Amino acid sequence: MKLEKILPFASRLLKDSLTHGDIAVDGTVGNGFDTVYLADLVGEEGHVYGFDIQQAAIDQTKKKLTTDQVTERCTLFTAGHEQVTYRIPEKHHGQIKAAIFNLGYLPGGDKSIVTHFETTISSVEQLLDIMAPGGMIVLVIYHGHPGGAEERDHLLEYAAALSQHRAHVLQYQFINQVNEPPFILAIEKI
Repeated sequence: MKLEKILPFASRLLKDSLTHGDIAVDGTVGNGFDTVYLADLVGEEGHVYGFDIQQAAIDQTKKKLTTDQVTERCTLFTAGHEQVTYRIPEKHHGQIKAAIFNLGYLPGGDKSIVTHFETTISSVEQLLDIMAPGGMIVLVIYHGHPGGAEERDHLLEYAAALSQHRAHVLQYQFINQVNEPPFILAIEKI
């Protein structure tokens, strides 16, 4: 297959946006894979801020950070991603170069605990205010669960209404696959 699959494409967007010393955000740490990936991209001089409302996700991510020896460059919050402005120190406002969100529920976790469009849009709005110009927000939208279609539709409506003078928005999606496959909304701050 020559077309890049969803998760590798999301990883490439992050890799193209970050260098050593940068600041990044994982809006949904989940099992910690993206948090570790971001920590590797920003290197020892950079920093990653991670958010999740589930303590189980935070605990799993801490274990993964320890195993991969990147704990020192990460700060985790047991809090919703809609708190980015309040939790990320002001000294890093204006320096954030990338953020990732895997929307839906924690793989292997409680499927009744899901992300919601209101908090995600709030977080994206805050990030657009405090990111560096050229900063990239990657939303991987899993919508095949109860409430997922509502979140998807609101996020698409929100993203389509963003001013082209504020951000560039890309939708990356395979449109002929079954079972409601995930897709990406990538938002690049101008």
